[in-house]
Amino acid sequence: MTRFASKAAALTAVLFPLVGAGVAGAQGQAVDEKTGPVSFANIASVRIGGEGQHGGALITETQRSPLLPGQSKLGTDRVTVPKDDGERATFGGHYQIDLGRYTNGNPYPAGVASRDHNVVAALQATTVPTAVAETSYALRDNWQGGAKAADNTVLVLEGAKTAVDCTAPSKLTGTSSVTRLWVRQDGGLGIVPMPGGTAGLELKNLRLGPPGDIANASKDTTLSDLKLTRVGAFDQLIRQDGWRGGDYTAVAGWRVEITTHVKDAAGAALQDVQTNIVLGGVSCSVPKGFVAKAGNTGGGTSATQAAVPTQVPAGYLGAAAPDTGGDGSRVPLGIGLLFGGVFFGAVALLLGRRRKSGTD
Repeated sequence: MTRFASKAAALTAVLFPLVGAGVAGAQGQAVDEKTGPVSFANIASVRIGGEGQHGGALITETQRSPLLPGQSKLGTDRVTVPKDDGERATFGGHYQIDLGRYTNGNPYPAGVASRDHNVVAALQATTVPTAVAETSYALRDNWQGGAKAADNTVLVLEGAKTAVDCTAPSKLTGTSSVTRLWVRQDGGLGIVPMPGGTAGLELKNLRLGPPGDIANASKDTTLSDLKLTRVGAFDQLIRQDGWRGGDYTAVAGWRVEITTHVKDAAGAALQDVQTNIVLGGVSCSVPKGFVAKAGNTGGGTSATQAAVPTQVPAGYLGAAAPDTGGDGSRVPLGIGLLFGGVFFGAVALLLGRRRKSGTD
């Protein structure tokens, strides 16, 4: 499979093995790597800190469509974010995102089955780029200390699916759907209707803490506001520099914006922490003048061609993401390293500046 992996900005060196390659499933002229049709698919990415609070970023393995017809699919070993201590140090230690299949406690409401995700970036035989990400997501706040996994679950997107198809410059599609949306309010998980179109869902005063430890923070007084919207622009994705757009680009995904009002036991405000999460971020792009090859154009997001032998090594992972000068959506792609092995330095999560007394 082809994949990009995570990078946040601290220069804590991490060595990853090269991703394995398959047997070429198609022969012919490859599309241009820098300007040709391309698609990307990512299951979950996180940035801690709002404007002036760049505290860290975590971008999981990002699938990129190959240069010859074929597909790149996320391995089924990725079932949570974070998945290890290194990612946990970047992410903060409190939050956990479950990605469909669970192995250590069921984080979903009764009736939501454990399932493998399907995250694919493909180049169809017609050279049309497509991508899809589908699974059920659960956001847990383990700081709450519930007896069961589901007791810490705050948000569930059951049967979520995002997909893009770039059949032609004049025929770009991006869709984001969900079967049911569950939110913990008033102590229990309940179904909440998700508005259609570009309308978002805004919820106040959820029992949800910060993503990492903050001195003197109290679970009893700390609450969060949550906003859930569909990704509608390329810059709303949390992505590496290697995740590029084109002259014509379609996007889809679910964007979760959390503002945590951290307070101490007496109810005094300590600070506000911003957390942005993109679930199922996908995009496809084609250049000006692109014309699909003859055949079943717009082959959808279920390409069946075998993987092609393309290798993209992972980059760095750490905390303390830099100011990008824009909306903070991009993280530079790490330098490719040719030898396997992983080393995580000890990194501290920077959750933002303490608010001055009497100011926001």
